[in-house]
Amino acid sequence: MITIREMDISDYQAVITLWGQTDNLSLRDADSEQNIAAYLQRNPGLSYVVLADEIVIGAVLVGTDGRRGYLQHLAVDERYRGQKIGHSLVDMSVRALAEIGISKTHLFVLNENHSAKGFYDKLGWYPRNEVTMYSFNSSDNLNV
Repeated sequence: MITIREMDISDYQAVITLWGQTDNLSLRDADSEQNIAAYLQRNPGLSYVVLADEIVIGAVLVGTDGRRGYLQHLAVDERYRGQKIGHSLVDMSVRALAEIGISKTHLFVLNENHSAKGFYDKLGWYPRNEVTMYSFNSSDNLNV
């Protein structure tokens, strides 16, 4: 039986394992258990896990800055792909953001992740070619 529920920090080990096994999903030190716990606490009710017989087979991390939503780390175990699980996670996330007044959501996809690009294209998302992402790292840790 497949169920979807809100992500809890107790799901961390299973979720980080899933994310780590997902091609073209970039994990950093910022994805530590402590940081994910803080993220979930700041963004309650927005991130989800999918369970098949109590085993995590899908997950999405979602948050907001108060103006825009951010969908991050969407992953579905490859054995369960093609069953609209990812679609359901995206839909639930966008609806949860809309319920708190966030109508625009962004996500980042690695340039070489063609399967993710195709997935989001099919769902009606579109690339933003008029902007360039810049980052600044105030620490000595290059993997943050």
